[in-house]
Amino acid sequence: MPDSRGPLFVIGGHEDKDGSRQILAAIAAELGEGTLVIATIASAKREGYFEAYCEGFAPLGIGRLVELYLDDREQARDPARARMIDQAGGIFFTGGDQSRLMKLTEDTPIASAIRALHERGGLIAGTSAGASAQGETMLVGGGGEETPRVGDIELAPGLALIPQCIIDQHFAERGRIGRLIGAVSRRPDCLGIGIDEDTALRIQTGTARVIGSGGVTIVDASRASHGNAESARSGDIVSLHGATLHALGDGEGFDLAARRPVKVTGQRRSAGRTTP
Repeated sequence: MPDSRGPLFVIGGHEDKDGSRQILAAIAAELGEGTLVIATIASAKREGYFEAYCEGFAPLGIGRLVELYLDDREQARDPARARMIDQAGGIFFTGGDQSRLMKLTEDTPIASAIRALHERGGLIAGTSAGASAQGETMLVGGGGEETPRVGDIELAPGLALIPQCIIDQHFAERGRIGRLIGAVSRRPDCLGIGIDEDTALRIQTGTARVIGSGGVTIVDASRASHGNAESARSGDIVSLHGATLHALGDGEGFDLAARRPVKVTGQRRSAGRTTP
């Protein structure tokens, strides 16, 4: 049977909202005139997020935008809130704290509605914390520019829309290569995916394509010859030998199941030009 699941947009944060709007335009083009739920759940303070995306999407011909915010888990059990997602063409998770997003939605009708939207072909996008939450496993703690040490990395379950992956965001800007290496040393079955700001991966049927002005770094430790995550003491430097690293730019593709770069169809935008 063909895969009917909808596209995922995994955004590294700080996507352009008032210039070329390359990532927002790609989302708007796929959604068309459908309703987009702007889920500001990851933020402890909702002020400003919804309004910023209303302005960002305004010139792009998108349909109606509605906001979904949760103060507590009880609200996540409200049938009316789940129906917002049931009746939408897509949902966009804004930034904040991915732990808050999961704490409020895990094992609730909201989480079920999100997965049902994806299964029936709806669009799901998330930026910053909203990007990290889409993976099977989330990075929820760990240093940025420091050399990774055993015990520093904190992992937690995500929405699992993208199986066997760990997503980090604001990647180059915050020097997070070390903590991504630390994460995959603990979970070598998961791909480590680091996404720069104003950059996204569009994922569908297991194929990812880069969109935006930055890069995507993928760390694959599945064939590593050595890792000390299980044997070292807390505080020891993480040791990982023989992992594979891929660096991808705008328009390039990656097969997540085969764990290799691939050519993809679609538009590539570079230096103000759009080319096949």
